[in-house]
Amino acid sequence: MTQTQDPVRSRTFSWSDPGINAAHLGRRSGLELLRAMIAGELAAPPIMHLVDIARMEADEGRVAVELMPQEFHYNPLGTVHGGVISTLLDTAAACAVHTTLPAGVGYTSLDLNVKFLRPVTVDSGILRCEGTVLQRGRRTALAEARLTDTKDRLVAHATSSCLLFPLDSPA
Repeated sequence: MTQTQDPVRSRTFSWSDPGINAAHLGRRSGLELLRAMIAGELAAPPIMHLVDIARMEADEGRVAVELMPQEFHYNPLGTVHGGVISTLLDTAAACAVHTTLPAGVGYTSLDLNVKFLRPVTVDSGILRCEGTVLQRGRRTALAEARLTDTKDRLVAHATSSCLLFPLDSPA
């Protein structure tokens, strides 16, 4: 058997200082912050580059992200690692909550309940993950995220609870 492909693959990426975006927390609403990132006014957070999330959309109570599965997302079974899928689901659900928050209010994920429904490979095509807010109160929010493949088949689903809290006033 002859090797027709270089067995060594590599990947490099770069990112901007995440502290720059963090300085905007509390000064803009969540939706304003996400739209500034989408427009390129603020840099995307490093996780977007690490995982290679290609696209984001944001509206009040809804966020969508897209990812093209690559070999570097694979686990030892030859499918996209569940942690990558969970990252997409967490991003979409939590950012959907973020879009509902006024300036001065922050959040953090309390939990993420994921259901993996079918394997994902490079042949799955572009993955689209849509997160929506199901309920938002004063202290907590509940969101869901749905991950579909290029054939619009549901490949994973998640629910997430987020804790809402006041941010310290910017200096």
